[in-house]
Amino acid sequence: MFKPAVISCAVAALLGSANALAGTVTGRIVDEQQQPLSDVVIHYHGKQHSVRSDLQGHFTIELDKAGQLHFSKENYIDKRLDVSVDAQQLDIMLSAAAIETVVIYASGLDKNNLDMVSPVSVLSGDELRDRAQPTLGETLKGLPGINASYFGPVSSSPVIRGLDGPRVKITQNGLDSGDASRVGPDHAVATESIVAEQIEVLRGPATLLYGSGAIGGVVNVVDNRIPTDRIDGYQGAAEYSHDTVSNTNTYAGKFTSGHDGFNVHVDGSDRVGHDYETPTFTLEEDGELERHNKVTNTFIDSATVNIGSSYVSEHWTLGLSFGTIESDYGIPAHSHDHEHDHEHEHAHEDEHDSHDEHEGSVFARMQQDRWQALASYSFHDSFIETLTLRAGYSDYEHGEIEGDTLGTLFSNTSREARLNAKHRFGNWHGTLGYHYSDSDYSATGEEAFTPSTKTKMHALYLLEEREFERWTLELGARVEDYQLDSEIAQDHGHDHDHDHAHEDESTHSDYEYNDTNLSVSLGGIWNYQDGYALALSLSRSERAPLTGELLANGTHIATGTYELGLAYHIEDGEAHFEGENIAQETATNIDFSWRKYVGDFGFNFSAFYNDVENFYYQENTGLVFDHDAGFIDAAFADDDALAVYQYRSGDAELYGFELDAHYALSSSWQIKGFADSVTAKLKDGEHLPRIPAVKVGSQLNYLYKDWDFALVATHYLDQDDFSAFETKTDSYTLVDFKVNYHFSLGQFDGVAYLQAQNLGDELGFVHTSFIKEQAPLPGRNLRLGVRAYF
Repeated sequence: MFKPAVISCAVAALLGSANALAGTVTGRIVDEQQQPLSDVVIHYHGKQHSVRSDLQGHFTIELDKAGQLHFSKENYIDKRLDVSVDAQQLDIMLSAAAIETVVIYASGLDKNNLDMVSPVSVLSGDELRDRAQPTLGETLKGLPGINASYFGPVSSSPVIRGLDGPRVKITQNGLDSGDASRVGPDHAVATESIVAEQIEVLRGPATLLYGSGAIGGVVNVVDNRIPTDRIDGYQGAAEYSHDTVSNTNTYAGKFTSGHDGFNVHVDGSDRVGHDYETPTFTLEEDGELERHNKVTNTFIDSATVNIGSSYVSEHWTLGLSFGTIESDYGIPAHSHDHEHDHEHEHAHEDEHDSHDEHEGSVFARMQQDRWQALASYSFHDSFIETLTLRAGYSDYEHGEIEGDTLGTLFSNTSREARLNAKHRFGNWHGTLGYHYSDSDYSATGEEAFTPSTKTKMHALYLLEEREFERWTLELGARVEDYQLDSEIAQDHGHDHDHDHAHEDESTHSDYEYNDTNLSVSLGGIWNYQDGYALALSLSRSERAPLTGELLANGTHIATGTYELGLAYHIEDGEAHFEGENIAQETATNIDFSWRKYVGDFGFNFSAFYNDVENFYYQENTGLVFDHDAGFIDAAFADDDALAVYQYRSGDAELYGFELDAHYALSSSWQIKGFADSVTAKLKDGEHLPRIPAVKVGSQLNYLYKDWDFALVATHYLDQDDFSAFETKTDSYTLVDFKVNYHFSLGQFDGVAYLQAQNLGDELGFVHTSFIKEQAPLPGRNLRLGVRAYF
């Protein structure tokens, strides 16, 4: 039997002695010209909070034991220094970086972008505000390697290296977005970019923390709804902007205050816009070509409100947040032969309380309530640095409405928890974690093309790194148990009608899919000389199919198609279910990066090769679905028959590159260049559908006193590598110009801006879109706005 004293000793050994000797480290931080650097973050491993340097570059920090200090500041190269508890004075010099540096919250190890083994892209600060659009895909699509699915500007998800859907994990503060955006391209992601603090796009081993299937990448939206720093006083921001191309008004604001470790945060946004204008394009309607200069039914009416609070002490961070988003948005290209001129006004205006004036059109009504909780404890004098628990709950609904009638309702209730133990064993530094998630997804209505499904996942993961003199080794592994339970219709086909056979209880049968997904990774980064680095990573991951990929069987009202999953095959005009022996998708990925981040010239070049066994993809079968005849050849069907898209499985390879380069011509002038390319095809040589075109661009920046100017040109090449039943997409060039004026007014700092987008009024079609012919990109747009900070 253990004595109490023995137990006490064991606990003390784990947590560290509260009476450990303390020491004080003071110092001064300067740049290469020996000028003081203020607001440098000095972080001590094992401490929950950090300190910052003052205007003269001085800092003071208390230590409990010998450890490592981490010095970081945006646009400067990080520095790490081992220190003891003895009182000491440090003189630190930080070198300027040619590439913007920022801490990556989703990395699992609090690393910055220059230290990452795998490629990463980040939007933050004014750049994020300048790029913020109603959807995540449109916000990110200008970055190298990233495009958008584009179902009109109000529903557009990120496409990373040619991959989207379930292969691109969308998270908010490290937890899944909890929406149904992976079900179909018309389902918008339930996040709002304009009130985010930072958006991170990760590839490679770090994706193991978030899901074995995320071979495309992870998009993590970071906000401050649970403040993790001790805040004294208050801070906030407000913004208004207007877009002429769609007559859209956007309002956003945030406020954070704190005292004695207690913090509170609130933010919100409101966006109301109308159908967007385009250069003139033609569509075939009733056998005749009709000219259009607007994409009808592309309005948006969206509002978000988020509140959160936290308590931050030396050891503890505890917090809770709640957010809600409500959005009505039009679904283009499916007006059911009713022409309409949308003049949607905000719901609170009496004269436009409904969508009656657009009878026959289809629009989406999306709502999500989301809770997030955080509990973190930092140890002192222990091999465990920090234990962090994040938990989330979301309740999501997406209704597809025609006129006043709710045709289909998609809902998803999800719960998620993630427990991380950041630790250090000798020379190894890493994160060990447990990840749990479950979702209860349902689809009801006349055109519910996916069955209601419960999905549950348990996972363990480990990410470890070891630093040597000039290089870092990184290892990762994840094992997850995946379970899918659904109720499916036994047979759909010739007798299928709009009421769906699953309305009849006798046609139901239970279906269960279980599998274990294993993912491993190995990578390293070599700083072969100051300011230069080479990185190489190798990963192998397994993924099980999601509900839509596996069990889809029905009319998808938004895309105007009939969708079938992997588990079905078509025979004699009918779809028959065969849900056994569905093989996992297994991806082997090699990623190489070369970076230069000092001096006037900097660049980041990445190349990748992805070999995928049993790649799941959705293709046009060449058949159509007729409600009387079933699945038949299009030549024998009526005009209102729906094209049949089915998920297939085949071995595929994807490869390409990304380039981002910067050159400072002087202190006022800077030029940037960027490009990306991806080739994606099956091993038999057939190209995969909806793969983005090659993108090449340049940007010229000029700074003059309180003004900054930018001119950006992005050229999308022809996409003539396409699959069966696709068509070539012509090239186009988008030219954008922006000017910002920075001002101060009392206690407010502000930015007034003007952005001219698509200056040439270029007609552009997006190859990744299901509705590329019906929804070209917006025409010339002027955005005027003002941001104020206090």
